Amino acid sequence: MQVSVEEINSLTKKLKVVLPEDFVSTRLDKAYRDLQSEVSIKGFRKGKVPRKILEKNYGPKVQYDLSEKMIQDTYFDALGKSDLDVVVHPDLKDHKFEDDGSFSYEAEVDVRPSFEMSQHKGLEVELPEIVVSDEEVNAELENLRKEMAPLKNVDDRSIENNDLVVVDFQGYNNGESMSQVVGTDYSVDIGSGNNGKEFEEACIGLNKGDETSREITFPADFPNPVLAGKKVEFKISIKDIKQRILADLDDEFAKDIGEEFATLDDLKKHISDKEYKEKEEARYGDITDQVMHQLLEANKFEVPARLIQYEINHYISEIEENLKKRGLTLESAGMNLDTMTENYRETAEKRVRGDFILKKIAEIENIKLEDEDISKGFARISEKYGMPVSEVKKYFQSREDLLPFMNELHTEKILKFMREQTVIKNIAAEEGQSADEAPEAGEEA
Repeated sequence: MQVSVEEINSLTKKLKVVLPEDFVSTRLDKAYRDLQSEVSIKGFRKGKVPRKILEKNYGPKVQYDLSEKMIQDTYFDALGKSDLDVVVHPDLKDHKFEDDGSFSYEAEVDVRPSFEMSQHKGLEVELPEIVVSDEEVNAELENLRKEMAPLKNVDDRSIENNDLVVVDFQGYNNGESMSQVVGTDYSVDIGSGNNGKEFEEACIGLNKGDETSREITFPADFPNPVLAGKKVEFKISIKDIKQRILADLDDEFAKDIGEEFATLDDLKKHISDKEYKEKEEARYGDITDQVMHQLLEANKFEVPARLIQYEINHYISEIEENLKKRGLTLESAGMNLDTMTENYRETAEKRVRGDFILKKIAEIENIKLEDEDISKGFARISEKYGMPVSEVKKYFQSREDLLPFMNELHTEKILKFMREQTVIKNIAAEEGQSADEAPEAGEEA
């Protein structure tokens, strides 16, 4: 095997591989022997068809199939001879059987960028102190009151905040009905924001039995892509209005929430502790974001264009899959593929560069994924979805499924290490000033 490398640019190389005549002829002979035992051609007994006849009738297919197999069988050996640190699947091209009996092919590959790692330990980040306010606790109490409240039919007044309303509606854009904006016996929780603040506010003041039209202009960043940036006329029919009968906030209410709460203060403490823990977990993400921002700013280097495109394609595929579940396509949701690609390109480049940075840190600090880490990953999925670990493992039997999962776990381990090495400076939640006593390096506060 002859292997040569041509530099296309600093990150892209062309690998040319030539397989010798004896290697190729041996495999061609076997391919035709196998074919000879399988095919039947009129005028010849099975297994006795001359090779020249087989070459005339099946030559292109034999060569195509053999080309694929020889490339698969030799590519990684060729890569080993080249001493290239390849980071993406090859773009295979120009494979052919040469006149001298040899076989050649080319593989365009992208290699790992080389860069000097900046300081990565002892980075400083500033974050607000974790504080759970009385307002937040009271807001959660109000949510619990709403969830626990019995409903009473209302016929003698118009719709107000906190009512649960049953409606039929149809949306129109430029006079055309919108197939994705329609509902029958649709429940709207007025004031919750769950159905869009604009639509809920349009229902306030209407009465049971009313049929009306309301025009709403949705902002460009509205979460539903079907409505984002559009002026929509809604034809609304109010079918039912239900009023929540809210309980008094007292010890009896707390006991109704759970027998472990003897008093309202017990419930408030439980809510406060729960909110604190959620903010603490969210804080880990904030630390990671700030650390990655600093690392990206300090480590500027070019990354392979094809890896960036793979990241973009993955992002768009996820959006398409989510839209498909809602019966939509990019086109029906008003999304433009070219615009999405360009809008996401900078983010994709940072994600790819960030991954190289983290893997470099793993090399420097010898952070490796152990069997114990994988077992914990399986256990976490098992707990989340309520299924046996043995069933979870079945989903990762193939290499194609297991490798992305292992990469995700490895990244988590590197980021955990980075958080442990980070100096957290607390900022007073109200005044916005640094706390007098910031935690030492490694503390996550």
